[in-house]
Amino acid sequence: MKLRRDVFQAIADPTRRTIITLVATSAMTPSAIAENFDYSRQTISKHIQILTECEILEQEQKGREIYYHLNPNGMKQIADFIEPFRKLWDNRFNNLEAVMKNYQSNKK
Repeated sequence: MKLRRDVFQAIADPTRRTIITLVATSAMTPSAIAENFDYSRQTISKHIQILTECEILEQEQKGREIYYHLNPNGMKQIADFIEPFRKLWDNRFNNLEAVMKNYQSNKK
């Protein structure tokens, strides 16, 4: 049976969030990712492994190199969880804006 880690535990770690940010724009090798940290390559490889198991990162073989890139479908679970909160805060800020506009027009 394949172990599948919890995506929210995976993104709880700041190092893994930084890795996600790094590979969000372009695929990177483990060495290129590790260059951005003061940790050993083995430590970064463990973080990459966790993100891969959670399906947040995907790996692609190009010649002798392995490149990691962001898997948008893996991020969907996170986005789906956050969306109701985003809507809630958008509504609250819109309501606050309406109150402030009403207050300013009554002040004039």
